Amino acid sequence: MKRIVILGGGTGGTLTANRLRRVLPADETSIVVVDQDDVHVYQPGLLFVPFGLTHPDDITRSRRRQLHRDIECRTSPVDRVDLDADTVHLADGATLPYDVLVVATGASLAPEETEGLTGPGWMEKVFTFYTPDGASALAERLTFFPGGRLVVNVVEMPIKCPVAPLEFCFLADWYFQELGIRDRVQLTYVTPLDGAFTKPVASAALGGMLEARGIELVTEFNTGSVDGEGGRLVSWDDREVPFDLAVVVPVHNGAAYVANSPGLGDELGFVPTDEHTLQSKARPNIFAIGDAAALPISKAGSVTHFEGEVLVENIQRFLAGRSLDASYDGHANCFIETGFQKAMLIDFNYETEPLPGHYPGRHGLPLLKESRLNHLGKLLFQSFYWHSLLPGHDLPGISSAMPAQGKDRPRADQKEARAS
Repeated sequence: MKRIVILGGGTGGTLTANRLRRVLPADETSIVVVDQDDVHVYQPGLLFVPFGLTHPDDITRSRRRQLHRDIECRTSPVDRVDLDADTVHLADGATLPYDVLVVATGASLAPEETEGLTGPGWMEKVFTFYTPDGASALAERLTFFPGGRLVVNVVEMPIKCPVAPLEFCFLADWYFQELGIRDRVQLTYVTPLDGAFTKPVASAALGGMLEARGIELVTEFNTGSVDGEGGRLVSWDDREVPFDLAVVVPVHNGAAYVANSPGLGDELGFVPTDEHTLQSKARPNIFAIGDAAALPISKAGSVTHFEGEVLVENIQRFLAGRSLDASYDGHANCFIETGFQKAMLIDFNYETEPLPGHYPGRHGLPLLKESRLNHLGKLLFQSFYWHSLLPGHDLPGISSAMPAQGKDRPRADQKEARAS
């Protein structure tokens, strides 16, 4: 019997396990999912917690209960992977030999890597909404925020869901208007990027939205330290941004065990992976999915969803001794909540940046445009996540490949003008 070991019971690990269980006979293949706890958080929902729009209990479920009954679930941190022996060593002393290994342990927050971030002022004047505890503490703080300068800071890229800090800014603008104190709050978005986003067309659109809402944009700011007591962000080149309240997105790394597994990961703990097959560059019987993979694409849940189809096909091909499918094109899309019950949608891949138009076709959801329909789509996605995406079901009309239909592509002269 072949054994597939999946490290990580989050989005990528869960959907991969369930998809594999549906296509591989249980009497020929065993599937084991390993995670350090039994708490599965719907991470897009964390954005809404600080504004009282949801609660961590409403976006949290048991990992085990998301898995098919014929999938073994082990609860233990991973100590290391022995690539030569094809064995996973768990922190509880157990070992798991494997024929195929899937690394799906996502990205981990590393606030300790930024000087002062978790020092004086942490969870008093300095918060993050990227954890349930942080989002809940920030919700309480915002309730009693009298006004002043609120700074949203991305310390370093890559991060999970790169648009989430922008969404926080837009929702904060809405939130303080609802409270009637927007004129007493100065909102500032501080990013290491040279614009609001990584892709030019979307960056221009999102930057324009920040400006229209009176949200200051500070670019190319590489945070070196956070002075919680003094209320200052300090960059490596000694620039300063003062704050009364800071919402910080900390440094992200791969899982800690990757560093204990020679040859598995890069210097950040992410797994170098073939861009199109999702096969690890370390060993042919290792694959990576989602935030754990070192790929030139956003670390977002939609990426994991689109990767899953190709990954499961390739694990089947690998076990059968067949050549792999190199069809994953870097497809990603994101709903961007913009406040006032509206949202924007972007859709892109390795080669195509976010463009205006509609998704998934000419009569679909509007792209790069605020709409009530996109807002409803973002809200409905939570149900889709639990009941369709995690169980590994296909969504009719939605495939791993980015649809070209429906996008308004710029003319050649417009491309040349932007390039110059």
